[in-house]
Amino acid sequence: MKHPALKRGGLILALAALGATALAGCGPAGDGARPPGKGAVSVDPAGRPELQGFYRQKLSWKRCGELRCATLTVPMDYAHPEDGRTFTLPLAKAVTADPARRIGSLVFNPGGPGESGVDQLRSGGLSSFSERARARFDIVGFDPRGVAGSKPAVDCGSSDPAAEDQPASGAGDTSTGPYPKTDAERHAELTDAERQTAACKARSGAILPHVGTLDAARDLDVLRAALGDEKLTYLGWSYGTYLGTVYGELFPRRVRALVLDGAVDPSLDWSETALQQAKGFRKAVDDYAGQCASVAGDTCPAGTPDGIRKVITDLYARVSKRPLRIKGTDDRLDQAMLNTAVSMSMYSPESQWQPLSEALRAAQQGDGTKLAALANPGIPAQDDSSDGSGSGSGATEDQPPGNSSDALVAVNCLDQPHPRDPQPYWDLLDRANREAGAFGTSGVLAELVCKDWPAGAQKPHRVRAEGLPPALVVGTTGDPATPYEWSKSLAAQLPGGMLLTFRGPGHTAYGRSACVTDAVDSYLLDLKPVPDGKTC
Repeated sequence: MKHPALKRGGLILALAALGATALAGCGPAGDGARPPGKGAVSVDPAGRPELQGFYRQKLSWKRCGELRCATLTVPMDYAHPEDGRTFTLPLAKAVTADPARRIGSLVFNPGGPGESGVDQLRSGGLSSFSERARARFDIVGFDPRGVAGSKPAVDCGSSDPAAEDQPASGAGDTSTGPYPKTDAERHAELTDAERQTAACKARSGAILPHVGTLDAARDLDVLRAALGDEKLTYLGWSYGTYLGTVYGELFPRRVRALVLDGAVDPSLDWSETALQQAKGFRKAVDDYAGQCASVAGDTCPAGTPDGIRKVITDLYARVSKRPLRIKGTDDRLDQAMLNTAVSMSMYSPESQWQPLSEALRAAQQGDGTKLAALANPGIPAQDDSSDGSGSGSGATEDQPPGNSSDALVAVNCLDQPHPRDPQPYWDLLDRANREAGAFGTSGVLAELVCKDWPAGAQKPHRVRAEGLPPALVVGTTGDPATPYEWSKSLAAQLPGGMLLTFRGPGHTAYGRSACVTDAVDSYLLDLKPVPDGKTC
């Protein structure tokens, strides 16, 4: 799966990549849906005269390579859908391989928030789904409101070269690493965050109040209707589990099957989420040290788990004093970029632990190029390796540039209340440093941008979804981005929630584990329950 990284001051902070601190609460009244935590649905949203045009729209599918593509129109403000303001959302689908046995549509969200479901399918994401699922469902991806090809889309200026060239604060970036301790260092971090918020407001202020998960879940119901499905069959990875959970709260009787893989716990506040996720990444790095030999073999940077831990610890200390060179650029690999490279490499051990091991070996020799490439895939691993063919994520004529960093900030900050006073962030920063080191401090600093964000009405809460059929939650014991405890908690909150456990490292499990995939497919296709305590 693709996972975004959040840029702050020219650095990529992986700990925010799947922070998913988006927690739902009360939304605008009067759209007929039940805001999470409120009473029963009294009016069908599709029955509201001002929404009927959206619910009854016909999708015009056209070929786009091996897929079919279309667009969906949704109201920008569900409280005032008649005001003419809309989002146009790109859609893509892979048509079932066995039309005679077609069950319906399987709608998915790859995570983020800020990831494009359309780009996921276009870039080979169909392989994440089993042949059984592809034979019985049309696999449907979409760009959520404000994301990627959505019109309009969130723009905070992070893709603007001029913006990237600006210093982190008006006085220059005085922070020396992921843990600013002095007043001057913290002022620089705060100023940087305020600058980013101001840039988002200046470029996208009109849509920022309307890109939250609560409205995205309402869009999901419009999509369900436009696809011609009486009930929704849905698979969400990571942040996508939160989107699915909110849909289940709003429209519990519209769900056929709900798979939530790598779950977000909606009962946690911003500080609990940041700290628990940071601990998850720290544990994942320890898992890497302990299990490297079985996954990456001879490429491991040392011969024993303790030796690997020492390599990483020593490297953090080294680059904090003297950043490493990156071939082909004047930039240097500092502690923040190292932290990003290590963190981002914890998502998919099968494909990432060997490159990380090779990069750590190179860094021991003073070359930070490979680690920089892991931290930012836009940087080539070698300065002379480009053949000009370009297989990256740049925009093409029919594929807009991604805005995952900006959208991630916009959704997370709107979805969950954050303190306006900076002191709670500094208090948490000190605790995060003690309990999770650089993983903790990086995660907390990423939350600073939310301090002055437009306020949403959402609050952390335990799930209330009376009438929701049994949903399947998949949790991975070594998941760094969405810790296993979150999946256990969500499964317990959902009425009839089922927990499927995958014992192993990495983020999410469907498509990685044959055992998990088989159990999920049986649920999706036949609504077969997963036995209590099922482990793969």
